[in-house]
Amino acid sequence: MSAALFQQVLGAEFETLPPAVRALHTASGHRRYHGQVEVVRGGNPLARLFAWATRLPPAGRGEVEVEMEMDASGEDEKWTRHIGGHAMPSRLWERDGLLCEQLGLARFGFRLTVEQGSIVWRVQRITVLGLRLPARWFAQVLARESEADGRYLFDVAAAMPMIGLLVRYRGWLRVEQAAMPSRAT
Repeated sequence: MSAALFQQVLGAEFETLPPAVRALHTASGHRRYHGQVEVVRGGNPLARLFAWATRLPPAGRGEVEVEMEMDASGEDEKWTRHIGGHAMPSRLWERDGLLCEQLGLARFGFRLTVEQGSIVWRVQRITVLGLRLPARWFAQVLARESEADGRYLFDVAAAMPMIGLLVRYRGWLRVEQAAMPSRAT
């Protein structure tokens, strides 16, 4: 049996992650997680265009329900985030040591690191409609996965120079951890 996608990308560092983060990224097959999210969107017209092209969720007042559907089978994972009636589907796979994600019209290559018990995603490359864009334009795109009080936490912030905020969404999911082996000490 091959390692789960995030285990492949992170290698031995994966084992240092908290239980809820490891549980979410080692479960196989089709599964659903529920929680809450808060979404803030940028108002610049170019921010709205980029948000549309990548199917980013609409702004929400306060915390709204989120359902995360994940299908891990084979070499890739399919994620669909359902936020306030909006579906944000993506496909993830590994290539050249990067976690790649097709999100709407954009294809990202993220370098994943483990920092203070969190997975941190940083853009290393991006193409939109097959056109490669400078990664430095996306230096203010950062995602973090962590755990607090037994909940899986996510915090995604995306901004661009001269455009400002594209989106920030953060929240939590309930993740069943019973099947996870304890972390080696």
